[in-house]
Amino acid sequence: MAREPLFDPADFRIEPGVAHLCAAGESAFLRAHDLAFADFAADTSRAEAGRDRQFARERKARGQAAGLFGVDESEIGFVSNVAEGVSILAESLAWVEGDNVHVDAIEFPSVALPFAMRGIELSPRIDTRTKVVAVSHVSYLTGQRRDLAALREAADREGALLAVDFTQSAGVLPAEAHLADFAFSACYKFLLGCTGVAIAYWNRGRQPGWAPRSGGWNSVELADLPDYPVPAVPRPDATRFTRGNPALPSVYVLSSALDYLARCDRGALAAHVEALAGELLDGLAGMGIEPLTPREPARRGPSVSFPAAEPQSLARRLAARSVLAWGGQGRLRFSFHGYNGSRDVEQALSALRLEL
Repeated sequence: MAREPLFDPADFRIEPGVAHLCAAGESAFLRAHDLAFADFAADTSRAEAGRDRQFARERKARGQAAGLFGVDESEIGFVSNVAEGVSILAESLAWVEGDNVHVDAIEFPSVALPFAMRGIELSPRIDTRTKVVAVSHVSYLTGQRRDLAALREAADREGALLAVDFTQSAGVLPAEAHLADFAFSACYKFLLGCTGVAIAYWNRGRQPGWAPRSGGWNSVELADLPDYPVPAVPRPDATRFTRGNPALPSVYVLSSALDYLARCDRGALAAHVEALAGELLDGLAGMGIEPLTPREPARRGPSVSFPAAEPQSLARRLAARSVLAWGGQGRLRFSFHGYNGSRDVEQALSALRLEL
């Protein structure tokens, strides 16, 4: 049975006849975000009263993100991107010689480099010297979904922290953030927002004494100038992640996006994208293409990848046939959201048959 989109594609800036299958790179933009930008422009022009409205919108967005993650609003803050959030975490920890961080060999750079560039060993194993288990819930490269409960158990056995990047799943799959000590997510992919802001989660129950080692006016309890407290006292909640002004235009867009996502049942959206990915996997199998993505629904996310020679060239050729995919690093990736349906899958398969 053909599946119709759960979202009206006309709500997005998708050209007629185009199969937009690259939300894992950057999702189609909601037309409603035009109003979010206009609201920000109006508020930023209202001086102090406008600033109050801006931070009220930030509080709303934090609450919306907390609802999505199933955590308390006090545990949600904003950073500019995942790399910044992981860097704040990496610099906050007391490292000793021999400590390591467990990451996959194909982990996304924003998860691995903040540790590696501090000289911390990246280990393929979790052992007695592992201080942090740093993982993506869903791999950007293969589309494989990690078992977070099993990783939580493995981290606990060695007394390690679990840090999770939900960028490739948040918005369409359940985000079991409570299993992590810290978690992050970019907002311009499946969350339907834009660049400039990312969600940062601090599990205060598991790590009540955590504090960053750097700060700014917005992340600390600031005394009247010029009497700066030394050392500065971080804010009591996860706003201690946000050292200066949050990227307020992006926060307005994120709030707009989360309003839109809230209209759709989360379980229905997860089932929808999993089913569409299954349809594509079946079609690839019929073409004799072996995917990088696991076939079992519980082991994959909303994206399907397969090896491809010159994948960027292939992505450009598909785009010329009105199929938008993401190519690079030896693979072509298709990803699904609520604005996709079975017709998009068939359009993609038809284009691949012509180009491969």
